[in-house]
Amino acid sequence: MLDHKNRILGLVLVLLAATVSRTQVVSPSEIKDPRLRSLQVQYNDELTEVGRDLLATKFDYPFYMSATLDLDQSQQQRASQRSIRFDHYEDRTVLAITGNYFAAYSEDKINGESRARNSFLKVVLPILKAAVPRFQSIDDVQGYAVEISHHVRGSALGVAVEQPENLMVFLRQTDAIRLVASTDADAQQSALLNGKAFLNGEPISIWLNAELHQQSPSPKPAPATVSRVEDSSQFAPHSNSSGAQRDISPQGLEKLQDSKQDVVSKLVKDLDAQAHFVPYAPPGFVVFRQGIYLELSLNTRLPPSAAGSRYKIAATAFDEHIARLLRPVAAYLDDESDFDGISFSTTVTVGGKTENEEASEAVEFFFPISLLRCYQRYDCTGQQLIDGGAVLVNGERVSLDLQAAERS
Repeated sequence: MLDHKNRILGLVLVLLAATVSRTQVVSPSEIKDPRLRSLQVQYNDELTEVGRDLLATKFDYPFYMSATLDLDQSQQQRASQRSIRFDHYEDRTVLAITGNYFAAYSEDKINGESRARNSFLKVVLPILKAAVPRFQSIDDVQGYAVEISHHVRGSALGVAVEQPENLMVFLRQTDAIRLVASTDADAQQSALLNGKAFLNGEPISIWLNAELHQQSPSPKPAPATVSRVEDSSQFAPHSNSSGAQRDISPQGLEKLQDSKQDVVSKLVKDLDAQAHFVPYAPPGFVVFRQGIYLELSLNTRLPPSAAGSRYKIAATAFDEHIARLLRPVAAYLDDESDFDGISFSTTVTVGGKTENEEASEAVEFFFPISLLRCYQRYDCTGQQLIDGGAVLVNGERVSLDLQAAERS
């Protein structure tokens, strides 16, 4: 009898946990856009799993998914905690999650950049790690938008005040994959800088290598004792391989983009038929290993015969697709003195007998301009180009021997 009661109790607890996790997911009936509502139904199981993982995550201070930001904790406990949903951001379909993080920062001890960094590492990154692996192979999802509210303590006319502050982070699918899957700090930083971050609506850059010297934000309602973080808002110029100074700040990249936009637009228009550019991810300049690269986002489709290891898939994608674009792309670059190379970022799909049998890998090729010119003149082989550049597969840097990989 006791065992029977225990089994019933266990079943009740399982059902209760499933019900609680579903409360984190926005009901399809609350979504007005028919396409987004359809996705909410189609991927309900994956959304529920994300919610379950986040409920089990141990945050430093209380975190609640919430449809409404800037609530105090007593309000939050009574409010809806459904916030996991599909939404639109800049004409892209994204997985969106919003919530309230009940940590408080001392305004006079920690600056805005450091507050953004800390909340990103403590909250936004765990959210992405829960969400991205479940949606990285789903074509319907083109990015991730996470917005959280934390609190800032300061004073006005000698009176202590506390105000909410909102951090919003957007990442495209390829950058989100690289951020959560890579163990290379440069690759993670590059992926993060490729995205967008806003603190109370103002653009901001998040630098992962800043160091907190003493303590984290204090929990409410205790006084905040967050130590000062080095101010990262002053962008020190970075050196590229040639020794020239590069401005890798968002403002610098935007200025470079504007100066090259006409050339880049013509490149895309003329080469789209053979390159298969991703329509929702226009070319843009990104930072990789302290250099600036023009990133071209592509789709590569390979026949079933290319199936095999990720190395074989990457090697075949290079030989059958990327290599055929190198000289045509290089021909458009008359003046490359203000950036360092080209990044070919491609989602490689290997066909199967059915759609369910298809496999895909995210592969990025970073090639310095000097090596591209060498290849363009037929003075370097494709293997030499790869050896002198960098190849990332699903966010991890790999060594790629073309002949050995394809033989495998």
